[in-house]
Amino acid sequence: MYISVKDHKTYAYTGGKDFNPSQPTVLLIHGVLCDHSVWALQSRYLANHGWNVLAIDLPGHCKSAGAPPATVQEAAAFVQELLDAQGVKQAALVGHSFGSLIALQTAANMGERISHLAMVGTAYPMKVSQPLLDASLNEPEKALHMTNVFSRATLAPPTGAGSWVFGASLALGRRVLASNKTVNVFHTGFNACNNYDQGLQAMAAVTCPMLMVLGESDQMTIPKNAQPLLDASLNEPEKALHMTNVFSRATLAPPSGAGAWVFGASLALGRRVLASNKTVNVFHTGFNACNNYDQGLQAMAAVTCPVLMVLGESDQMTMPKNAQPLIAQAKESGKQLQVVTIPHGHHQMTESPDETLDALKRFLR
Repeated sequence: MYISVKDHKTYAYTGGKDFNPSQPTVLLIHGVLCDHSVWALQSRYLANHGWNVLAIDLPGHCKSAGAPPATVQEAAAFVQELLDAQGVKQAALVGHSFGSLIALQTAANMGERISHLAMVGTAYPMKVSQPLLDASLNEPEKALHMTNVFSRATLAPPTGAGSWVFGASLALGRRVLASNKTVNVFHTGFNACNNYDQGLQAMAAVTCPMLMVLGESDQMTIPKNAQPLLDASLNEPEKALHMTNVFSRATLAPPSGAGAWVFGASLALGRRVLASNKTVNVFHTGFNACNNYDQGLQAMAAVTCPVLMVLGESDQMTMPKNAQPLIAQAKESGKQLQVVTIPHGHHQMTESPDETLDALKRFLR
């Protein structure tokens, strides 16, 4: 949906649901060089469980018109104007990275009108290294690669940046296996592959053009893995599921390994957001706003609602230790505070989507 804010169209993804004034509202704020799409899982879940969802594109980003906010305070003022324009009397705020600072400042400004404050991948001060800040201005493509390396856990799967791919495939495998209560389709399928001996005859009989697409790091379709995997699929399906997901992924760390899809998708998103504004470099503008924001402790002291911080244990962009000043201020000023540390890196919504959603679900009850 679009909301007119000071005569500019602002895009808000609603999770596929119409806005219902009788329901509570949660507003989701993305970080630098991102848009509403980073909240895909979380926004759809909340929209289908009793919440109005407003996952916005900040001004000057992708589907939203207007000038990109040059400071956190400017962005916070915009959020308040948006809530006013939509007639929202009270809202929960969820922000990631740059968006977490915007949510913090908005909560400080709006007092009792904010019911919950969730800060995902946060730190304060949120300083940006000078080489990265310079690259975002002068060499955006280089800076994109730098941020995507810093924003990911660097361990190999199944515990690293490819864990979303790994976990999603595990979940799919479990669902398919459970869909047939009579036949073990895991072992049946593997057995069929294992026993098929007509491949060369079939190839000789083919009359159409052919394409073979091979993974250079594929460990699944090499003979040495066959028998242990076949046995496990019959006797220990969960073990076999893990085996297939390890064998099915490259084992190098990103950007060339199993996290390459996550890495590549984030690169593509960053390029799209950067290209969406032909006038202002939203990359450098956002980083500069983070770098210059100096009101975090005062804002935390002024917050009146419960606070959640969701930190990535392997986050190299906003390292968990750098959230400690905000945590200390929240405790000192008597806030109702929850701190949840989840696996992996800075892009919690894609690297640890279920854990991020679970933390938000518990907090927003």
